[in-house]
Amino acid sequence: PLIMSIILATIILGTTIVMTSSHWLMIWIGFEMNMLAIIPMLMKQHNPRSTEAATKYFFTQATASMLLMLAVIINLMYSGQWTVMKLFNPTASIIMTLALTMKLGLAPFHFWVPEVTQGIPLSSGLILLTWQKLAPMTVLYMISPAINLNMLMTMSMLSIAIGGWGGLNQTQLRKIMAYSSIAHMGWMTAILIYNPTMTLLNLVIYILMTTTMFMLFMINSSTTTLSLSHTWNKMPLITTTTLVTLLSMGG
Repeated sequence: PLIMSIILATIILGTTIVMTSSHWLMIWIGFEMNMLAIIPMLMKQHNPRSTEAATKYFFTQATASMLLMLAVIINLMYSGQWTVMKLFNPTASIIMTLALTMKLGLAPFHFWVPEVTQGIPLSSGLILLTWQKLAPMTVLYMISPAINLNMLMTMSMLSIAIGGWGGLNQTQLRKIMAYSSIAHMGWMTAILIYNPTMTLLNLVIYILMTTTMFMLFMINSSTTTLSLSHTWNKMPLITTTTLVTLLSMGG
């Protein structure tokens, strides 16, 4: 419990540092704190599956952090300052967008999301699909005037398509939620350049919906659609709530 509270505090602190700082190095440090603190959360259950998931997560996030630092250094070379302003250099802007979309799990960097989500407990999956989206989204929001429109739109459309199609043939609830997350992130980044406030509103709604769904799954401790379908005679109210939440998530 003590270790767990320290880890959770570090996760929260890392995201808060990213969201409140105006210095690129502090943003990078916040991302690193967040990444290193969530890995023990992913490995709560000691089995090869969650270890594999945590390793995959670590590799993608470390690559994204490296790209982020590269973009920051390129931007520093061109502008000579560490403040989070409009990115002067298009190369830095493109690399930074790639790094942040890799952290968010947008297509074509989406491959880790279903795998990692499926390998970890439901509570960790909840943190992974909600809280972990806040920090990269904040940075994308801050640099949204400088983002390359064509690249972000292509990635968004690809994410929407993959998120919609990928979840169709699934029976595992966590994988369905992961694909839903990819699609939602696609919609958020699609509107980001035109209306960033709408992106934030969408993010808040998405986080509320996903939290509700994961809470319902945790009450049932159900991980497949089959076990979810058995809950109607045990807890009819929860089944109804699940239905309403799913309809709401689908819009």
